Amino acid sequence: MLKSDEKYQDYVKILEEELIPAMGCTEPIAIAYAGAVARETLGCLPDELDIQVSGNIIKNVKSVIVPNTGGMRGIAAALCAGVIAGDAQALLEVIAGVTPAQKEEIKTYMDQVKLKITPASSGHVFEIDVTVSGRNGNARVRIIDNHTNIILVEKNGQPIFTKDVCSEEKEIKTDHSVLNIEDIIDFANTVDVEDVREVLERQIRYNMAISEEGLRGNYGANIGKVLLHTYGDNIKIRARAKAAAGSDARMNGCELPVVINSGSGNQGMTASIPVIEFAKELQVSHDKMLRALVLSNLVTIHLKTGIGTLSAYCGAVSAGCGSGAGIAYLYGGDYKVIAHTIVNSLAIVSGIICDGAKASCAAKISAAVDAGIMGYEMYIQGQQFYGGDGIVTHGVENTIRNVGQLAKEGMCETDKEIIRIMVGKGDEMKAL
Repeated sequence: MLKSDEKYQDYVKILEEELIPAMGCTEPIAIAYAGAVARETLGCLPDELDIQVSGNIIKNVKSVIVPNTGGMRGIAAALCAGVIAGDAQALLEVIAGVTPAQKEEIKTYMDQVKLKITPASSGHVFEIDVTVSGRNGNARVRIIDNHTNIILVEKNGQPIFTKDVCSEEKEIKTDHSVLNIEDIIDFANTVDVEDVREVLERQIRYNMAISEEGLRGNYGANIGKVLLHTYGDNIKIRARAKAAAGSDARMNGCELPVVINSGSGNQGMTASIPVIEFAKELQVSHDKMLRALVLSNLVTIHLKTGIGTLSAYCGAVSAGCGSGAGIAYLYGGDYKVIAHTIVNSLAIVSGIICDGAKASCAAKISAAVDAGIMGYEMYIQGQQFYGGDGIVTHGVENTIRNVGQLAKEGMCETDKEIIRIMVGKGDEMKAL
């Protein structure tokens, strides 16, 4: 692919747009961001908070620890953290600078503020709608479809900023429909590494740091440690364990940032850490590792595009397939090898559900990375899944489309039932 090609520039932009830093699980952080913007707009500390959230936000915030809150979980903790200590200009690092004194202030404020949480009824899969009230009146902030996509800011009923919901993707992000596996491989082979070095080097630094912290500390179910203790540290186990350890830490209150992929830190770690570990094991050049990361990240983004930001389909599956493709690339795999690796791995783990952000995400990451590695091992040993085997069909792009249809459309009712189970049949806002 020539550097002068429009598609080349689009691929660079997609990496820059998707591989961004975030501290903490991105859904509670998006709530904190909305809270920070709302307080800044109001101009004083609110004494009343009203938040409406979609079911998928409830699902992904309910069980995860919000960083820099002293171990608190849930919607209320995330919103109060943003209101008390959020930096509205820091986007998904909005509560990265919380001081010890502010942690105590967040807890006190949660006990005193009048706070109402209700389900959003607009039908958007991703919605956060915050209204704060105080001596200066009230302010409202509404986020739709992705974590920092503010479509409305109001003060005392007067719009300060508005944006058309329907035009959001075109305005903010490069069109992902330009992605396909053949061109992704071509781009990985031909990209001027300097064009992607900064974003990838940051991904390596951030994601490896939180992985190491996950192995040092005591986080969640310690899946990374369990894997290494049980199976040893050969490269196939180590790749799974280190990716899982990053999730162990991140889902359970670690205050280190990660570089996300497609709106998810777990996906960002799954798409990168196994590839980095294999690159070290195989002793390839640093630039070869960066090219493999280009491939893994773009494959993950391509798979996630048809699924959407949030669904009942576990995003770690897409990232595990991405890392499998990156590992195949490190071994010298061409288009045929990489395409079959993706199809094989999708056939293995496409049934994993997303039941919110929590400690068990680390175990799902381990399974997804294992499937990516197995997908590659199968093909180089002359084995593969064929079109007609379940949702697998002829051609990698057709199989990717099938998975997107399954996740985005077929699993809608599954998603609703997961949310009903998680919040209970009675008071659906209980413990949120």
